[in-house]
Order: sequence, then C-alpha cells, then structure tokens
Amino acid sequence: MTTTFIESTKPLHQTHRIEVDGAVDADGHILEPPTLWEDYIDPEFRDRALRIVRDENGLEELEYDGRRSTMARNGMPSTLGAMGDPDLAGMQKDPDRTYLANAPYGTMHAGERLEMLDAENIDIAILYTTVGLLWEAEVADPALAQAYTRAYNRWITEFCADSPRLVPTAHISLSDPVAAAAELERAVGEGARGAYVCPFTHEGLPLGHPDHDPVFAAAQDLDVPFAIHPTFEPQWTKGTRMGDWQNVKQLRLLASVQASDGVRHQFTTLFDYGVFDKFPTLKVLVLESGGGWIGYWMDRIDAVYGHTFIGERVPLEHKPSDYFRERIWISCDPDERTIPALAERFGVDRFLWASDFPHADHTPEYVHDLNELVAAFPEPDRRAFLGDNARHLFGLPDGRG
Repeated sequence: MTTTFIESTKPLHQTHRIEVDGAVDADGHILEPPTLWEDYIDPEFRDRALRIVRDENGLEELEYDGRRSTMARNGMPSTLGAMGDPDLAGMQKDPDRTYLANAPYGTMHAGERLEMLDAENIDIAILYTTVGLLWEAEVADPALAQAYTRAYNRWITEFCADSPRLVPTAHISLSDPVAAAAELERAVGEGARGAYVCPFTHEGLPLGHPDHDPVFAAAQDLDVPFAIHPTFEPQWTKGTRMGDWQNVKQLRLLASVQASDGVRHQFTTLFDYGVFDKFPTLKVLVLESGGGWIGYWMDRIDAVYGHTFIGERVPLEHKPSDYFRERIWISCDPDERTIPALAERFGVDRFLWASDFPHADHTPEYVHDLNELVAAFPEPDRRAFLGDNARHLFGLPDGRG
C-alpha cells in the first residue's frame, strides 16, 4: 500500500477570515489522488480499480471495472475542484486543464489543508469524499462497491491521522448492508469519526428498510453519526416528469435546487420504518441539502402523524419533530437566511454549517456569507451554530485540538 498525498501545483487561493472563533466546517471535501484506488484497493480487485483516464479526444473521464463512465466523462473530472472558477465549460473542454492540475491548494495534502484552515480561522474540518460521490451510481456489483469504499476509507484515515483538526468520515455502501456494517466498524477502528451513504440503492430499497438495520446498529453501537449525502444517482431515480434528457439538460436551476431531493426522501423513510425507535441512540446527520426546508417538512409530517389516519399507520412512538430535536442534525449553507428562525423554533443545537469546499456548485464567498449568517443569531447561540454543535455530534475537542 502506498501513502498518497499530493502537493498542489497551485498557491493558496485568496481567503477570508471567519470573525467569530471556534468554527468547525461540518462538510468539507477532499479530492482523491488519481491513483488512490489502484494504490489502496484489495489486491484481488486491482485490475478493476477506479481510474481517471483520457478519451479519444484527450479529455478525462472515469473508468470503473474497466468500463467507461457514462456520467463522469467529456472532461468532467477536471471540474471537480472548481469552486469559484468562472469558466467551467472551457475547463472541461481543455485537455491540459486536468483533474490533477486543477486541484486547489489543500485538497490532496493534509498540511496544505491545515494552512487553509488557519487562513480562514477554522478550527476543524470534517471531511468527505469527492470522486466517491460519483461512482456508486454506476457500480452495481456489491463486491466491487465494497472494495472501492474500503480503498477510500483506508486513504482518508491516513490523510487525517496526524492532526485532530482533520476529521475523516467513511464512505459506506448499502450495496451489501452486512459488509457495510463491518467496514464501518473497521474504518472507525482506523480513525473515522462518522460515515455517509448515498440516497439510493440499485435495488430501489428505501433507506429505512429493515435490510439496512445492520448499518444502523453498527453506527449506534460505535456512537458515530450516520449521514446522508447527495451523490450522482442512476437516471431512473429522476423520473420522467420533465420528459427526455433534451428537456432536462436545459433546466439548470431546477437541477440545482432538486439535487438534494433524494436525501430528503430517504431521510423521511427513516420515520416510515420506525428506525429511530428501533435504534434509540442512533445519530442521523442530513448533509448538503440545505436547512430551510426542514421547517415545512417537520410541520407536514407532524400534522399528518398527529391529526390524520396516516399517523395510525406509521410505526412511531412520538411525533417526528421530537426525534429531530433529540437525534437529528442538519447542515446549512452559509447563504441561507431562514436558519436563525428555525434554530429558535427547533433548538440551535440541531444546526451546523458547511462550506462544501472545493465543489463548484457552492459559492466561494462562503466565509462572507457565514459571517453574515452567524451575526443574525442571538449572541449566546453563535458559537454553538458555528462549531460547538459539530464538536458535540462528532466528539471533537475544544479549540484546535
């Protein structure tokens, strides 16, 4: 196994400082080194490793199990770290602007990431994958999916091993729940402080389905947060409301705001299946889906649970918002302005913030937006939202460790 950390060819980008001390980024990302899966995968799967390769036009694409990706191609990998870049289309069409060459400072090297945190006055970053958000939509073989997650989890725990300010989370694939539970236990033993799953399975099983109980049980027993994060999804999950792809590809704003629908849907299935009663200390984290919708969501399912026949058919011992106030956390985008009101209603301790660095679908102005958002909270609640809630959820030290 090779320890693969790559220094950036780019300097540290222009940064700004968070005005209140104690910040914890609840959902930052790394960029995986291009050879990670070849270097870290179990030997018997090495010839089937995920790779970044070039197509007939010299543009990069992903390869899974020796097959070309149908979703991450035509230069798309080069844009994965392009937060703030004004020319994504040009980047994607230029063979010289590769995934590795475009990787921002701090995305593949732990020391660089710590410099970036210092520059932004962030104490701790909780780190999630990037390429790992893409491949599971196209890899239906459970054995290969488990091998890919093991490879990544080995690398990310090494990446974070030398600093308590970098917090690794494991990628867990529900393609095989028993194997996923075992991998969660192994990854936590290596240093992972939580795990995430994508918002679909190739079998179409709801997240709350009893087949996934081994993973819920493992997360509960290990006392680590179980997160749901948006990812690429198979096309069948999108439905046909908007017709064919020629229509859908024009709906860019719709694609942006509905990108997290899978997370919201799967989160709600946890109530339909009574997961919170079966696993009374399970901690669930909703990531990169915004936070403002949760007010309507809780109002609606509380109402139908408490005042209609639907509530008689749902295996819940308490109303849904009670579980939210006790064992569910949600990360918010720094540019959301409804969060202080929701925090006042549900409790500020339910809410975290996240940068999504370095992904291009979120703004590079997140520090300015975050300073405005934190200032909108009552002064006693600012430190909680900015960092202490994440510390409590993940069991992190005060300050910078």
